[in-house]
Amino acid sequence: MNASSLRRGMNLWPPLLFSGIRIRHISDDFRVVDVELRERFYNKNYVGCHFGGSLFAMTDPFWMMMVMRNLDRSYTVWDKSAEIGFLRPGRGTVTASFRLTDGDLDDIRANTRSEGDVYLRSFPTEILNKDGDPVARVTKTLHIRRKPDTRSRIGG
Repeated sequence: MNASSLRRGMNLWPPLLFSGIRIRHISDDFRVVDVELRERFYNKNYVGCHFGGSLFAMTDPFWMMMVMRNLDRSYTVWDKSAEIGFLRPGRGTVTASFRLTDGDLDDIRANTRSEGDVYLRSFPTEILNKDGDPVARVTKTLHIRRKPDTRSRIGG
């Protein structure tokens, strides 16, 4: 599936759609994703700012998807853990940007050279308000490993 079709489909995916989360851009090479969350009556918490679960959800699927799309099928990529730190009340439209670099991919490949080597790679993301101030910091940790080569064991 190309980036544009995936973006349109994910914008209709209930966990994002019903939280008010919108993917603004996915680059053709799946290395850049920009997401926004507009403030609505249904995504505010008790004190009138963005619900923390919505802030967290706006960062959830992207690092895993981006890494998977940039490695070949010889890798397994899973979300391992995530952490969010709230820095200030989120009001209005907030945004998050994800950038996967050549350096990130080189680091992953270097740490998963052997089959079965598990590499836990963390990716930090800041959620910013309209003034560019951080509202929250999210760190996603991915479990990445090379799959065992089953061809070498068949008939062996």
